[in-house]
Amino acid sequence: MENGLLTIPNANEWTIIITKQLDVTSPSAYKQDQDVVRVAAKPTAMPFTLETFMISVDDIKSNSCSIGMGWETTWVSFEVKADVDSKVMGQIKNTMEGDNKPYFNAALYYIDNGKDLNKAVEWLDKAYAQNPEAFWVLYQKARAQKMLGKKTDALATSNKSIDLAKKAKNEDYVSLNEKLQKEMK
Repeated sequence: MENGLLTIPNANEWTIIITKQLDVTSPSAYKQDQDVVRVAAKPTAMPFTLETFMISVDDIKSNSCSIGMGWETTWVSFEVKADVDSKVMGQIKNTMEGDNKPYFNAALYYIDNGKDLNKAVEWLDKAYAQNPEAFWVLYQKARAQKMLGKKTDALATSNKSIDLAKKAKNEDYVSLNEKLQKEMK
């Protein structure tokens, strides 16, 4: 789906519009009922001049980012947020009730997003049971154990991951595990 970008600039606030219209060539051609989204943003003066219109996406996180636009000496930006977490958590719940359980991916989401680390370790154990050569699963388990403060367990798991990674000739995971172990000293 194609959309257009429009702005209504004022001294203290800009209205930024994503519209379904692609034929707006003058203010009189604009139809507000075709708006997809409208946001208000505060303009700021830049200490330099941009000769070309620029759009940037910055401060990217799993559930938000900042969209900025600049031209000449004016910069305007706004935050875009999405409720990614509840959607992913719902998907994890639904898939874990099915036959083909994505233990590894669900555990990674839990580790990377501050969820229940004990549940992540449990899922990583199940993922490892499905593939006893999976050094990458053991590395993630060691990370979770470290985050739980279980240093002895994390070191043992990491050592097992190193052994399997060496056997598979995967030096990247050997290095990742060695770095993890140095962080625990």
